[in-house]
Amino acid sequence: MRIALQLLGVVVAVLLTGAMLGTAGWVLPPVQSEQVGFRGTGMVQVHSPKAQAALLARNEAPAAQDPAPPGGEPATQTYQNVQVLTDLSTDQFNRIMASITEWVSPEQGCAYCHNVENMADDSVYAKTVARTMFRMVRTINGAWKNHVGETGVTCYTCHRGQPVPANVWHINPGPAHAGGFAARDAGQNHPSLQAGLSSMNYDPYSELLGDKAVGERAVRVAATTALPEGRGESLQHTERTYALMIHMSEGLGVNCTYCHNTRAFSSWQESTPKRVSAWHGIRMVRDINGNYIDPTAAVLPPQRLGPEGDPAKVNCTTCHQGLAKPLNGAPMLKDYPELAGPVAAKP
Repeated sequence: MRIALQLLGVVVAVLLTGAMLGTAGWVLPPVQSEQVGFRGTGMVQVHSPKAQAALLARNEAPAAQDPAPPGGEPATQTYQNVQVLTDLSTDQFNRIMASITEWVSPEQGCAYCHNVENMADDSVYAKTVARTMFRMVRTINGAWKNHVGETGVTCYTCHRGQPVPANVWHINPGPAHAGGFAARDAGQNHPSLQAGLSSMNYDPYSELLGDKAVGERAVRVAATTALPEGRGESLQHTERTYALMIHMSEGLGVNCTYCHNTRAFSSWQESTPKRVSAWHGIRMVRDINGNYIDPTAAVLPPQRLGPEGDPAKVNCTTCHQGLAKPLNGAPMLKDYPELAGPVAAKP
């Protein structure tokens, strides 16, 4: 009996170890580590060279279109109903139109946005949305340099050859309960991929909604000291913040020490410069979702809206897709200065 119990214990231990290895997100050696802070603080980034090589291959930027020659007739004189890219020449305008077809609708072609019988016609909803997206891209490249720098973005940064980017999200109505009712609870104990399969809030993206003002205490924790001093945020709000951090970590393919010092997570003075970029990134995403994407609900067809009637919105993964720098830092703005500005008025 004792031997049988011992064998059973060994089998259970092996199975549990296998389950742990299979679900912990571990990678096979060899791995490489890079020290990014003082020794003894755990400021290290770890990655698998094999996995990193595959990720870089999946995130290669396409070759840029040949640059447009200088000068030439304005696009507004050549074409009718040009409303956003009014500062471009005809050659520049044609270059951007050819590029956006490659970036967004390579299979559908021009007909995805246009009535090809009358290119000036506005009856296709995607054309109205595309105008808003051009305004958004110019705003990102012009007003959010604290996050995107001179690298910039183009439509391809998110779309990658698809009409709808692969990594987008809708407002989460909550898990369904008996009778079809959604659970309007605090968001705990419903493990989700978005929160790293943890029991923390299953909807970390709610912090990226456009109605989160810059000064609002949206991304906060209960306390920054071992024992809370004064009134802090609730545990529910704190867990929602931690879930957002999990999303950011996975979206960029980094661990916490990319932005934080593990000795003092809350200290800005002891954090890396990347934390400042992330601070601006959160606010940029809110600007995108609130001022550019949410207004498109008025023109999108029902099948393009989520269960709460909202358009598909962006998060960190939409652009980064597992890399600290989208498309491995390809200089998209240098190749497409037509998308640099001027910053267009919001729709």
